[in-house]
Amino acid sequence: MLEMLNRWYRRKFSDPAAVTLSFILLSGFAIIYFFGGLLAPILTAIVIAFLLEWPVSQLSKRGLPRGLSASLVLMSFVGVSLLVILVAVPIIWQQAFNLVKELPSMIGEAQIYLSALPEKYPGLIQVEQIDNLMATLRTKIIEMGEGIISMSLNSLVSLVALLVYAILVPLLLFFFLKDKDILLSSLDRFLPTNRDLAYQVGREMNGQIMNYIRGKVIEILIVGGASYITFVVMDLRYPALLGLLVGFSVLIPYIGATVVTIPVAMVALFQWGLGPEFWYLMLAYAIIQVLDGNVLVPILFSEAVNLHPVAIIVAVLFFGGVWGFWGVFFAIPLATLVKAVVNAWPTHASHEEPPPDENEASA
Repeated sequence: MLEMLNRWYRRKFSDPAAVTLSFILLSGFAIIYFFGGLLAPILTAIVIAFLLEWPVSQLSKRGLPRGLSASLVLMSFVGVSLLVILVAVPIIWQQAFNLVKELPSMIGEAQIYLSALPEKYPGLIQVEQIDNLMATLRTKIIEMGEGIISMSLNSLVSLVALLVYAILVPLLLFFFLKDKDILLSSLDRFLPTNRDLAYQVGREMNGQIMNYIRGKVIEILIVGGASYITFVVMDLRYPALLGLLVGFSVLIPYIGATVVTIPVAMVALFQWGLGPEFWYLMLAYAIIQVLDGNVLVPILFSEAVNLHPVAIIVAVLFFGGVWGFWGVFFAIPLATLVKAVVNAWPTHASHEEPPPDENEASA
């Protein structure tokens, strides 16, 4: 057993470049896992810098100084963000408040409808089942209300954190964009030598992560915008709130679209019942989902490394459980990183001892 482990260790870790790559990966994951909360503004700025690096580099290629390019892109980003905050957020908040206010009446209508089911289908549905379902639903509503109250009590702390983010993130973002080469060269001095394998994985992952983030943001905007327009045209209640949910559902492949269908269908059902409007809306919603999965995703992520659906779901569950929202957002790039490391990792020891000579062995 010890000999087998020794051979495995020599085969996998005898290459100094593999040891360096292991050190970099373990250090990065440990820092994010244990100090992610403290470093949240820095990590947020790094993520946004990935998004804005392409327009900055394009302006720099056209002759503008990198500092001026970073300033123009950052001002545009801040302007668009403020526009979204001042225009879209109040509308979404108001619709969410109205939806919460109408939940009791929706629950009452659902109880009336469900209470009639045992009479229509006496052999399939029992009164006790309906009572247990309604009791569970009321419990969930009470828990949600307590969560909203707790959120309002902690709003002051959240406001302070938001102000810190509003000051630190743009400042960090400007320096990350302006002094990118200087910061990377400074970081390079603290890394171990023998970084050939790490550079190989880094070059592969840099393009993958850039393409993924940019493509995912575009997908959120297109799917959310198309859903919002569809809901407005069909006069569905809470179109901005539901459009936002549908847009962000693309962050969780396979699972997100299934989960977000529930509130869309519930709002439509309570608004129209099982009438023609309900089925027209669900048909339009299904068309959006089909076009997203079969047209938009292949176009936006044509350069992405193919991953099996099981690998994607496992990555979403694992990294989402470890890092929450950002773990879900980066689940596919992180799974691609794991795949790139496995493919690049040396499978044979580069310094393995040669087999003994036959004459020496016989002697």
